[in-house]
Amino acid sequence: MTAAEAAPTAESATPGAEPSSVAPAPGATPPRTPLVARAAAELIGTAALVAVVVGSGIQATELTKDVGLQLLANSTATVFGLGILILLLGPVSGAHFNPVVTLAEWWTARRGGPGVTLREAAVYLPAQIVGAIAGAILADAMFGEPLVKWSTHDRSAGHLLLGEIVATAGLILLIFGLARASRLQFAPVAVASYIGAAYWFTSSTSFANPAVTIGRAFTDTFAGIAPGSLAGFIGMQLVGAVVGLALVALIFMPGRSAE
Repeated sequence: MTAAEAAPTAESATPGAEPSSVAPAPGATPPRTPLVARAAAELIGTAALVAVVVGSGIQATELTKDVGLQLLANSTATVFGLGILILLLGPVSGAHFNPVVTLAEWWTARRGGPGVTLREAAVYLPAQIVGAIAGAILADAMFGEPLVKWSTHDRSAGHLLLGEIVATAGLILLIFGLARASRLQFAPVAVASYIGAAYWFTSSTSFANPAVTIGRAFTDTFAGIAPGSLAGFIGMQLVGAVVGLALVALIFMPGRSAE
């Protein structure tokens, strides 16, 4: 069951419904706007998200040597930036900005409910990855850094990989759980708040996004990740997505009539 299927009466989650004032959440079925417009929204949104993450990281390291303050600045900027992007682009593409969200919706939609098709997912994923790389290059350009310089920040330790499972599982549980509970209208605040919190409570600082992870390998700055760490992070994010979907199925199990 998709996030959209879980709330079939919600105007923002129903294909073909009239536009409403509430933007659909990531994971909700996007309106049937032209696929090229949705792909552009995913590319630009992911680029902007990575530019916020990388740019605020560079700015923070230029303003203070205190690592705690650097992370605070980085996480705060990400919270506000992500919330705004979901509000702005959610009505166009569903504001996934994240391959695991797209894949999770496709996987649940293929069981019979509405959601992104395989063709749409095949367009969304490369758009997100290209956008993430472009966002990292843009952030480097704004701060006078080399446009492309592979990160040397190794993140291959086992406890960091566990952190990515936890971060991604929580994100998927939140997004699809909100849909099951018919609370999609709170997604911009809820998703941004979760990511901000996960910066602090997970050892990996919550990448929870394969496209963003790839993009951050292109910058040797505060938010970077060494290319050698990509496979482990992305693999654990996929595992986290599976765990998250399993938790949604368990926690939001359809009720049964009383006997």
